Amino acid sequence: MVGNAYPKPAMSEGSTVALFKEIKKNSDGLVPVIVQDDESGEVLMLAYMNEEALEKTIQLGKTYFYSRSRNKLWCKGESSGHTQEVLKIYIDCDHDTLLVRVKQNVAACHTGYYSCFYRQFDAKQSTWKSTGEKVFDPEKVYE
Repeated sequence: MVGNAYPKPAMSEGSTVALFKEIKKNSDGLVPVIVQDDESGEVLMLAYMNEEALEKTIQLGKTYFYSRSRNKLWCKGESSGHTQEVLKIYIDCDHDTLLVRVKQNVAACHTGYYSCFYRQFDAKQSTWKSTGEKVFDPEKVYE
């Protein structure tokens, strides 16, 4: 874990399994996770967690997700170094979505933007308009 903001919880063997059972998952056993910058409140990304990803996130204090396209577990920043330090974890009222508030290192989006939500719909022109600025060059990070 980076820093001391999210202390390692004192969880007994199998307690993450019990915790995950409380969450309503889709047919693939996944729950959507909104990732938000804790300081600014900006939504950074949406990803999915399975039980193992949630367990690793809780135990290690870094975000882990399940990639639906690659069918595997991954740690945010494993190839870019742009990690997310977990500060708080919330569940919504229906128990079917998680919110993870983080301290983002560099950027969340693999395209070079701080947030994956850097395009806004422009109703007048009926198109997507970029509202963000690139904070890194993805060609230099993902060689």
